[in-house]
Amino acid sequence: MNLDLTNKNAIVCGSTQGLGFASAVELALLGANVTLMARNEKKLNEALKKLDASKGQKHQYIVADFQTPQIVKNGIDKYLSKKSTVNILVNNTGGPKGGNATDATTQEFLDAFNSHLICNHILVQSVLPSMKTSGYGRIVNIISTSVKEPIQGLAVSNTIRAAVASWAKTLANELGEFGITVNNVLPGYTKTARYNSILKNKIAATKKTAKEVESTFLSQIPLRKIGTPEEFGAVVAFLCSPAASYITGVNLPVDGGKLGCL
Repeated sequence: MNLDLTNKNAIVCGSTQGLGFASAVELALLGANVTLMARNEKKLNEALKKLDASKGQKHQYIVADFQTPQIVKNGIDKYLSKKSTVNILVNNTGGPKGGNATDATTQEFLDAFNSHLICNHILVQSVLPSMKTSGYGRIVNIISTSVKEPIQGLAVSNTIRAAVASWAKTLANELGEFGITVNNVLPGYTKTARYNSILKNKIAATKKTAKEVESTFLSQIPLRKIGTPEEFGAVVAFLCSPAASYITGVNLPVDGGKLGCL
């Protein structure tokens, strides 16, 4: 199986921690030159030092805040003015805060739409020329299992993630003729800061202990375990590899079997 990403250049968004960082780590282990993209330069520097470079890779970062699309545009434009080829793009942005649809403001929907879909679109349009020229393109979007089964209490996220999923499927159809694949990876419960926040909120809402709440989570997962960022990152890296060249337009859950739908 060809998993070699030597001499491939990857941009990974939201990559100073959690699923984004885990994906960056796995891509680096396969030989890719990884560019981290996030808003906190101190954390970017710290994350950069942890990436494997045993195959002579040169890793770097872009500072950009996904709450402001123009800043993302400026960041990718500056990067591309110095580095002409991008083969891999992993789109990843922190999810909107929880809440019911009836309580959400229109601005919350607009902000999430900009942070997720609009910023993703800016990045895709920016890197597409080099993917086409190089003859190698992988676009992976880290979104949510809510695109298959909406999650109660995450109304804004449910809405925007679904929009990203439809956008990605449309792109997959348009870009297939160039050999560029576009896929979505859907995380279930995974040991990240986001999971800890969900756990904490659930404890507060139910007045149960952490052990009781987590036991409820585990009972919903056929594999009876909470996933690790490394397990998730490995899936992202596989989809970016030559071995995954005939996979495109899919929503792939990495959730231990939790989703009840096919």
